[in-house]
Amino acid sequence: MNNQELIALTEEFGTPLFVYDSAKMTDQYNRLVKAFDGIKLNVQYACKALNNQAILKLFNSLGAGLDTVSIEEVKLGILAGFSPERIIYTPNGVSFEEISEAVSLGVRVNIDNLVMLEKFGSTYGSSYPVCVRLNPHIVAGGNHKIQVGHIDSKFGISIHQMRHLTRIVEAYKIHVNGLHMHTGSDILDVGVFLRGSEILLEAAFHFKELEYIDYGSGFKVAYKPNDVSTDIEELGKQLSVQFKEFCKEYGRDLELAFEPGKFLVSESGTFLCKVNVVKQTTATVFAGVDSGFNHFIRPMFYDSYHHITNISNPDGPERIYTVVGYICETDTFAWDRKIPEIRENDILAFHNAGAYVFAMSSNYNSRLRPAQVLLKDGKAHLISRRETIEDLLATQVDVVDLFS
Repeated sequence: MNNQELIALTEEFGTPLFVYDSAKMTDQYNRLVKAFDGIKLNVQYACKALNNQAILKLFNSLGAGLDTVSIEEVKLGILAGFSPERIIYTPNGVSFEEISEAVSLGVRVNIDNLVMLEKFGSTYGSSYPVCVRLNPHIVAGGNHKIQVGHIDSKFGISIHQMRHLTRIVEAYKIHVNGLHMHTGSDILDVGVFLRGSEILLEAAFHFKELEYIDYGSGFKVAYKPNDVSTDIEELGKQLSVQFKEFCKEYGRDLELAFEPGKFLVSESGTFLCKVNVVKQTTATVFAGVDSGFNHFIRPMFYDSYHHITNISNPDGPERIYTVVGYICETDTFAWDRKIPEIRENDILAFHNAGAYVFAMSSNYNSRLRPAQVLLKDGKAHLISRRETIEDLLATQVDVVDLFS
């Protein structure tokens, strides 16, 4: 959409406002599928990135599977129409009761520690297949805060514990039908990913009944003009050759799975907010907007960069601003950023707002969550309304008698 169309959406739905483009999500999904043409591919959308039912239904309609990390996400996926066998459940630090509930729902279960694997084996034996998440001890590069494949990570079973792992599998006759790894986000170097793949495929020969290899995801997208991103086409070309050679040596064709979240939805999202105040200090000029880290925590949480444009005055002279929120904490979206001149009531657009933004929002300072709009076939569809004060109170119990 052009700037005037986005501004029109803020007039219809108010600010702040999340806007998602379904066409961009579809293009990204098709791009990934095309990159691995000739491979038995399963693209499992990581719903933690953006879990609105409309988004889940979109990816289900495209033929995607679903990556979940909690029993609640499993249930959301089933409600959205995903068949259980198309859902993989990869928890971390949960109780065995939650894992058992996932089994009762019939989804793919992925276990990432030896203690839980042993409990799983003693409970289910060979009656229910399970995937095993390995930690390859490699660093994908980029922001250290979003790396999960290093030696100090809480995720996965260390590749150096393979002997212990296979002993548990053999002792309980566990049916391991999948192997999994995830090194973290912002993968730039295809070579690093391929080295992780080599480790995973070498480990696969310890298990004779595999049906799929799950590579997680972590593909980097562009966050600013002229930014670099993962070369999906080159990755598809090189990994397909490696995977086909492995399948030939293994003795049968396995499914190759990915769990992209950011890659599929990040660039589809735009966050629109209104400028409340422009404040000059001795050090800088602040542009204060009607939002904060309650809606958009990634810059504060991950030090992430999000490109910001002034869609109300795109051709204005560039000036240097520090863009901040209205939360009673430090909630700075951007320091010393060159942006076309900002005035009160201008609409600022935060780009790459599709992944891990609304999904990580909160009601801190008793602020309300914004509405979400999905663009499909040239029309804007409201997929979640703006919260009200009644929503804040909906789960609270009336304790008036306690103080009477």
